[in-house]
Amino acid sequence: EAVDLAKQPFVLTVDGKPVESETIIIASGASHRHLGVEGEQKLENKGVTYCATCDGALPMFRNQSLVVVGGGDSACEEALYLTRFGSVVHLVHRRETLRASKIMAERALSNPKIKPIWDTVVTEVLNGRQDKVTGVRLKNVKTNGESVLDCAGVFVAIGHVPNTEIFKGVLDMDPAGYIVPKRGTATNVPGVFVAGDCADKVYRQAVTAAGLGCAAAIEAERYLAAQNQ
Repeated sequence: EAVDLAKQPFVLTVDGKPVESETIIIASGASHRHLGVEGEQKLENKGVTYCATCDGALPMFRNQSLVVVGGGDSACEEALYLTRFGSVVHLVHRRETLRASKIMAERALSNPKIKPIWDTVVTEVLNGRQDKVTGVRLKNVKTNGESVLDCAGVFVAIGHVPNTEIFKGVLDMDPAGYIVPKRGTATNVPGVFVAGDCADKVYRQAVTAAGLGCAAAIEAERYLAAQNQ
């Protein structure tokens, strides 16, 4: 809920109660950016997903028409991965060119199973009165024309938001809000360490987060040992 890193012991507010600690490991993670459209939340895990490598191989998506929303490297990577399973992958992007790196964009656009839909946003995820995704409603941002695209899955790849709001102004962060370690997992505040997706915007995998968590624990233990000398 709140944290005071001005001096040691640090004070965290948890469920309205203060908790003191000589060291802290921040592993607050990052949240997927959501489209914020009708049907998205209701159909999450019922065809709406935020991780192609996690869910793309599920039987419900095999040999089906799929939609990836986004235009960056992550969206292109997800679209390419999904070509292994879907019959066609529609890449929906609000602009007329991809934001992805040149090589990633070329790989995606040269794949015959990936069909880009430019200047377009998803305005609704449809379920056809079923308890699963059956399509999306699209809107062209230039013409305002609307259409419906049938699909079995919607993979949202429009970025992540690190859960670091309560640390802003205290810990060093990059412009996107990810905590930037000073050395190893140590932050700019002595005794405060960081691990996982709140500091990692590249890999974002459970195994890398676990490894960083282990490293942070070791560094925190060494910090405490040094303080007690």
